[in-house]
Amino acid sequence: MAVVLESQPAQAQQTQQTKPVYGGQKAAAATTKPHITDTPITWGNWYKHVNWLNVYLIIGIPMAGLYAATFTPLYTKTAIWAVAYYFATGLGITAGYHRLWAHTSYSARLPLQIFLAAVGGGAVEGSIRWWSRDHRAHHRYTDTDKDPYSVKKGFWYSHLGWMIMKQNPKRIGRTDISDLNENPVVVWQHKHYLYVVLFMGLVFPSIIAGLFWGDWLGGFIYAGILRIFFVQQATFCVNSLAHWLGDQPFDDRNSPRDHVITAFVTLGEGYHNFHHEFPSDYRNAIQWHQYDPTKWFIWTMKQIGMAYDLKTFRHNEIEKGRLQQKQKKIDQAASQLSWGAPLESLPVMSFEEYQEQAKNGKALIAVAGVVHDVTDFITSHPGGKAIIKSGIGKDATAMFNGGVYYHSNAAHNLLTNFRVAVIRGGCEVEIWKKNAHSLTEHVTKGLPAQSQLA
Repeated sequence: MAVVLESQPAQAQQTQQTKPVYGGQKAAAATTKPHITDTPITWGNWYKHVNWLNVYLIIGIPMAGLYAATFTPLYTKTAIWAVAYYFATGLGITAGYHRLWAHTSYSARLPLQIFLAAVGGGAVEGSIRWWSRDHRAHHRYTDTDKDPYSVKKGFWYSHLGWMIMKQNPKRIGRTDISDLNENPVVVWQHKHYLYVVLFMGLVFPSIIAGLFWGDWLGGFIYAGILRIFFVQQATFCVNSLAHWLGDQPFDDRNSPRDHVITAFVTLGEGYHNFHHEFPSDYRNAIQWHQYDPTKWFIWTMKQIGMAYDLKTFRHNEIEKGRLQQKQKKIDQAASQLSWGAPLESLPVMSFEEYQEQAKNGKALIAVAGVVHDVTDFITSHPGGKAIIKSGIGKDATAMFNGGVYYHSNAAHNLLTNFRVAVIRGGCEVEIWKKNAHSLTEHVTKGLPAQSQLA
């Protein structure tokens, strides 16, 4: 979800590469030279695959900050300020970059937009325009090669590797950001991003600590450098941890998952399976007990008139998705069990054939038009031998379904294991119909009815 250094848009690079280049063989080589990511990593070229500027910004500077912290005292006021600014810049990403601009899950008044653009820049994760473009690609192409931070390439790749290793911008899935290009706040922040980062990321936290309690260096180290490191790592967890740890209550076709630990780490972005199913919902957590401070921040902004048009999916649609996933898991579990021979695979016999086989020593019982061989079950029948033997050779449907005893669900399931055939016409009633039809014909022809019934 985040990065520090912005790469050139794929569209711009494509335009540049299609321009004619003159100069014979050198020109031809320039236009056909493969991107470094299209070449294998070797001991001789591995350093060319590394995005060294991002390594410096994401890893080098925080390490320097950790070293400086060993000889820089941490005062209580500075610690409180660092934590407060951590939450402010974190909300700049979650409530601003993510839910407002990437997903347009609500609308914000100009003062709120300016605030979120400023503190979001203080998180040092790229401009709104760049960040949202990649995030929309992530949602559109989740877990594919066009996903800029696909967890299918590994946990650490999705967390950090996609930023410290070079990416071919032409391989990232295309998305529509025309709405962002028309937003003056987004355009201004993108144009002046470097100044926003330097001021909001490092200068502003130092000024607050320096002017109010004289701790300029502490503000720079703790509320600046180290706070940036921690808020970045928290955001990166949405790319990695949220696709690796937890449950999938709404859909398991892709990797996003829900887990409370991820929610605590990411200011409420941990209910990621829900989010990928309903991305335009301003909430991540829909239960009252789930941790989502970003949701409550947006809701509070609405109460004071700074936010409006908060989008939510209907409860009915959410529950349908949850129920469909439950049914899918039930069906998967059911497929691992034996449910007896499928009815369509059984041979078909007439009721007379069924009766004939039962008279010749087979313990066959017909229930609901299906013939069951209960030979090996007679001695195990909980109701005793006599009852089950009384149904042999008969249509025992009524007996089984309450005429003698209303059998349990377990009994119905057990009965499926004894299926051997299906009766043509379904049950003994067909014999009565046949006899009644023959009787009518005899009476019509003037023959004695007794001859047919004998």
